[in-house]
Amino acid sequence: MQATETLQQFYARVRQADADKIPLNNTGSGHFNVFARDTCYRKTPYGRRDFYKVSLILGTGKLYYAEKWVNLDKPALLFSNPVIPYSWEAGSAEQKGWYCLFTESFLHPTGQKEALQDSPLFRTEGMPAFFVSAKQQEEISGIYLKMMEEMASGYVHKFDLLRNYLHLLIHQAMKMQPVARADQHINASSRITHLFMELLERQFPIDTTETELRLKTANDFAGKLSVHVNHLNRALKETTGKTTTEHISARIIQEAMALLRYSDWNISEIAYGLGFEYPAYFNIFFKKHTGLTPMEARTALV
Repeated sequence: MQATETLQQFYARVRQADADKIPLNNTGSGHFNVFARDTCYRKTPYGRRDFYKVSLILGTGKLYYAEKWVNLDKPALLFSNPVIPYSWEAGSAEQKGWYCLFTESFLHPTGQKEALQDSPLFRTEGMPAFFVSAKQQEEISGIYLKMMEEMASGYVHKFDLLRNYLHLLIHQAMKMQPVARADQHINASSRITHLFMELLERQFPIDTTETELRLKTANDFAGKLSVHVNHLNRALKETTGKTTTEHISARIIQEAMALLRYSDWNISEIAYGLGFEYPAYFNIFFKKHTGLTPMEARTALV
């Protein structure tokens, strides 16, 4: 897996001709831009980006995300976030639609709103794309066309207006499907489970060899959540059927598989990045949970 792609790298890869003309801090608080998809690549590199992206895909293809994939054979709205690696492989010859990319600081310039990772549309555990009807496609297309028009205008407050269009796009999408509010929990155990899962997921991705997993044990998470480790275990067992350690181990294995498959790091670098003091400890842990050594898994994944 490649290191997280930055905005600068994105423009150099996708918009070579005009990359040097596009200010990367175009609002004084974050970044926003919008493009038509008719010039997009038929296949994008698998990896994470350091920005958010919302795309109206008018054309067929396969979306690969995390360790899953989905066939998009109808018009769809795609929500991409910096946590989940993804790539797009076009199916149909014609690829239409639009996409906008932005940083979290653009959408919430005051820093007072909840993080986008808490939004139902950008949740790490959810499916990032959903199909739209003909009427929804028309409404969403209208928003993108207004974005394109405003982006080309000289209006002094255009980025304030573009922010409003982006909020409108997100709210239109949220109305299309029944989603539970992040703060709605059946009981205390459900709430603790939600907080734990968010805390666990936000430790990832491990995309540089300088990054190191900091919360590695049930006690680490219990301390961070200010609950007793036994209480945390009971809550998770009640709501998910799994213990804290089982959740941590499964997520580490998932990240290890991604690094083995998509990165060129050696086994020692992967081990240290995932919080293991010695590569031998990582080998033992990995084989216990998969039945393979890391090297055997890497060979099988190629």
